[in-house]
Amino acid sequence: MAPFIQLLAENPALFLTVIGVLGLVVGSFLNVVIHRLPIMLEKTWRRECKTYLDLEPESEPDEAYNLLVPGSRCPQCNRPIRAWENIPVVSYLLLRGRCAGCRIPIPFRYPAIEALTAAISVAVAWHFGFTWQTASALILSWSLVCLSFIDFDRQLLPDAITLPILWAGLFLSLFNIFTDSSSSILGAIFGYLSLWLVYHLFRIATGKEGMGYGDFKLLAMLGAWLGWGLLPTIVLLSSLVGAIIGIAMIAVLRHDRSIPIPFGPYLAIAGWIALLWGHDINAAYMRFAGISG
Repeated sequence: MAPFIQLLAENPALFLTVIGVLGLVVGSFLNVVIHRLPIMLEKTWRRECKTYLDLEPESEPDEAYNLLVPGSRCPQCNRPIRAWENIPVVSYLLLRGRCAGCRIPIPFRYPAIEALTAAISVAVAWHFGFTWQTASALILSWSLVCLSFIDFDRQLLPDAITLPILWAGLFLSLFNIFTDSSSSILGAIFGYLSLWLVYHLFRIATGKEGMGYGDFKLLAMLGAWLGWGLLPTIVLLSSLVGAIIGIAMIAVLRHDRSIPIPFGPYLAIAGWIALLWGHDINAAYMRFAGISG
């Protein structure tokens, strides 16, 4: 194992290739998490509500349901997906985007998420190199991909992801991976409170809820990883990304303006940009401000 690690450290092309393949595999698993985790949470919440209300519990099916079992199946014909049919991106191309059994089209988003995860992983490895920063940033990046698609599908940012990753960011700050502990702690506090304050001011002014508590936790998570100094950059970038995508959805896709658009994906995109280039963006702004002054 040690010689292979040494080989990766000395060969950037091989390192990036390995990270790309790893990203494809992780992207395939993220597809499972994105689909199953909300269902698992809903089952748990339903069971807890019935227990709390002292209602008769529903009879649960004998088959376990989690991130590992049951195995993947075609939703149309219920045919188990064989190993060779589950190779990230490659199987989609070999099957020409259709189930090998009933020939129903396979949603394009599955290989798209796999390819996106691989591309993001390679970008992280290219930026940070063979360092502990890459290993840490990959975990954060994969979490942001997962949270973005869950929020897009369900308007939900699960605590099962945001809270452990938030604590991981606080832990990593002990080793100054991305920021120091004081900046990390303040980042988590200010990240949560800033959106909490915006939420309540908006609710008081309009009588409506502009965002969910999951958004507060997501920004707190990013603050814990990147420090309080990058929070303004993340908020501004997320607003810019949200405005661009929102206008595009309304103008091109005819998105109904009355249907809320989740804010989590925009925070995630902005957080990932800040992870790689946040300090450069801040430095560029400071230089611009200095010249203007």
